[in-house]
Amino acid sequence: MYRSRKGQQSILEDARAFGGVVLDVNNEWVKLAGLIPWDEFEAEYAATFQGVGTGNPAKPARMALGTLLIKERYQFSDEDIVKEVQMNPYLQHFIGIPEFTHKAPFDASTITLFRQRTTPQMLARLNDYIIGLKGRDKKDDKPPEAPPSAGGGVAKENREIAQRKNKGTLIVDATCAPQGIRYPTDMSLLNEARELLEKMVTEGYRAGGWVQKPRTYCRTARRDYLRYARNRKTTLKQLRKAIKKQLGYVARDIRYVQDLLDRNPQWLSERMRAQFSAIGQLYRQQQQMHQTRTHSVEDRIVSIHQPWVRPIVRGKATAAVEFGAKIAVALYGGYARVETVCWDAFNEGGTLQASVERYKDATGHYPSRILADRIFRTRDNLNFCKKHGIHLNGPRLGRPPKDLVLYRAQCRQEKAEAGERNAIECTFGVGKRRYSLGCITTKLQHTSEVAIHLVFLSMNLQKRLRSLLYAFLSGCFRQVRFLFCLP
Repeated sequence: MYRSRKGQQSILEDARAFGGVVLDVNNEWVKLAGLIPWDEFEAEYAATFQGVGTGNPAKPARMALGTLLIKERYQFSDEDIVKEVQMNPYLQHFIGIPEFTHKAPFDASTITLFRQRTTPQMLARLNDYIIGLKGRDKKDDKPPEAPPSAGGGVAKENREIAQRKNKGTLIVDATCAPQGIRYPTDMSLLNEARELLEKMVTEGYRAGGWVQKPRTYCRTARRDYLRYARNRKTTLKQLRKAIKKQLGYVARDIRYVQDLLDRNPQWLSERMRAQFSAIGQLYRQQQQMHQTRTHSVEDRIVSIHQPWVRPIVRGKATAAVEFGAKIAVALYGGYARVETVCWDAFNEGGTLQASVERYKDATGHYPSRILADRIFRTRDNLNFCKKHGIHLNGPRLGRPPKDLVLYRAQCRQEKAEAGERNAIECTFGVGKRRYSLGCITTKLQHTSEVAIHLVFLSMNLQKRLRSLLYAFLSGCFRQVRFLFCLP
């Protein structure tokens, strides 16, 4: 059950809350609380509860979202977040507590429920509100002009008209949010699968599926694995021999578990059933790669506990392959917006047109410029930008112009736009170094996507706060110049 909590009294107005001393209105958390539309988020958060008037009342939506933002800001554990909120009155005001209390407002395990109740779509709409992209009614937009059937002059005139209506700069790029998993190797994955299957066999024997526990040769399998893992230098022949042995052990244990499932399908828990399904897919992939002598397979399993994680080839100097979600991000006036979150590798060049259309739906016009990487400069994207009068950065197609002055001007423009495009690279760097984008530690697919959206929401809130401070200081400086008649 969820109970709405609107009309809450602010502790900024009640001097009795802290012995006659009110909170500082210039505090960071007080200002951030005024930037977030709590009532709109509460309406969406309350819709996630099935029961209307039954069950214990849930924690408020402001407490749930505020706690997740505090955790993302400080990078503390769930237990430390509870302690920090318990002793900080500003954090208690941020999560909506009307008066200071020494009692913990929630348990550490409740933060997990906050992540599960919150959806990426809710955070995306909240992020659009913070950015200022509340969306426009498509009925108010004029229908696009029909392309001319003939006449190059008419097409050029239409592009010039569209270019004059375009405003703003859109910066797009993609990155990977690595998942906090162990670096996967074929031997380590097969050994982990074998150990999990042995636990399942033991559980099935205790559940009464067999009169006598079947032999799994666990000591022999463990000895063979350690014999290979402790070698500093191994040959390809030794690797194939060790993998073949582990495949045999895993295949035997899979038959045991499947036989027990045929006898009693109810004994295996839901979590073990998901692990057994992932192990079966892992075994088929490893068997196929071992027989064909290849090192790649479609939808490769790199984690048994998180089978949705995929290897993402990035081609970086430090890590050629990363394991996590690939995200496409767009920058609107310095604010980041998550365009796509996908656990499979995709070509980010195919997301450009959708990002541009979302930009038009949010602002009412196309951008005048698009700053993107070279992978976005496909023929299809170039024709799309040319049709709508959008300038896409990068070198012109074809041979360079013979006019040396024009060629040097184009090179200077490309260099300047490449420098402007670094803004999105800086955003990725801040998210991976200061926030949790560099290592997502949540265990579920849903909560991992929520964590990714929380990173960009937190960064946009901090940028919005800095923008307000900059506007305040600029106004003070203009008043000083006016009073002292400074130029």
